[in-house]
Parts: sequence; C-alpha cells; structure tokens
Amino acid sequence: MAPMKKKPLALSRVYRVIETGPVVLVTTSRKGRPNVMPMSWHTMIDFDPPILGCVVSDRNYSFQTLRTTRECVINIPTVELASKVVKCGNSSGKTVDKFTAFGLTPRPAARVTAPIVDECYVNLECEVVDTRMVASYGFFILQVVKAWIDSSKKGPRTIHHAGKGSFMVAGETIKLPSRKA
Repeated sequence: MAPMKKKPLALSRVYRVIETGPVVLVTTSRKGRPNVMPMSWHTMIDFDPPILGCVVSDRNYSFQTLRTTRECVINIPTVELASKVVKCGNSSGKTVDKFTAFGLTPRPAARVTAPIVDECYVNLECEVVDTRMVASYGFFILQVVKAWIDSSKKGPRTIHHAGKGSFMVAGETIKLPSRKA
C-alpha cells in the first residue's frame, strides 16, 4: 500500500474547508439605526417553513441588536459586491454607517424593521424563533417570513469565505440525475 499523502490539518483551520454557503450581509435595525455585517456561518435547518441557523458573535455590534429586536434580513450578495462586503466586515457599525460609507442602498422590508440591501440579489426577511443556543454559541434560529429575488440576475456568482481574506467564487453549475427533482 502506498503511503498516505495527507498531512494533519490544524483544527483552527477546519472552518476553511467546511463552510456551508455564500457570504451574506445580515442587516439589523435598532432605534432607527440600521446596520449591516457580513456572515458566513449559517445553515438551512428546515424547508417549509424555511428555518435557518446562524452564528453571530457577542463581540459583533449586530449581536445585541439581533438579540433584542429578534429580527434581521439575510441579504445574499454577488461577487460584484465582494469589496463592499469585505469593507463592511473590516469596520464596526458602532462607529460607521456602513450603508453610507460603502454605497449600499437600504430599502424597507415588508415584514421586519431591518432594511433590505437593494444591491443584493436575494433578501430573506427573518424573525428569531429560538434563542436557546445564543448564550453558549451565538447560534440564532431564524424563520424566513418573506423572501425576495432579483430574477433579472442570470447565473449569479456568490462568494464563499475561505479564511484569512480569501474567498471562492461560485461558478460552474452541473446537473446530475436525482430522484428528488
């Protein structure tokens, strides 16, 4: 048997190979002050109604707003917004109006107070439905209560965090036979 060509992977780097989906922009609003923060730690939990889980660190400015208001919008940007996404992540809503500073357009949502980011191709208005893992893990359970898509964007390419300022861009789509069409 040939020797294994693999080497150990540092546990602190596991997140770089297991990310589940695109980087999103989470918007919140409290006392008339909107904020936006990038997030890549999220997952689908259920389909109907759509339930998502997401991790927001208690070190983030958005954490307390999400915990208090129990609502947000998950906005999905395309690669064209990548530099603005990074700028949002490299600043704090505590001191910066990120919408103004980075040229993002807030639009009113239909069901929640948090704004929609108009430049994003998908917007998911969400309500927090479970906070049991917030204190331990910063893990919020969200139910999508209204969803929007810009269907004029054909083949949108999303960005996926690969750690330390590196991102992968979603590209080629393949179709394979599936019993669950």
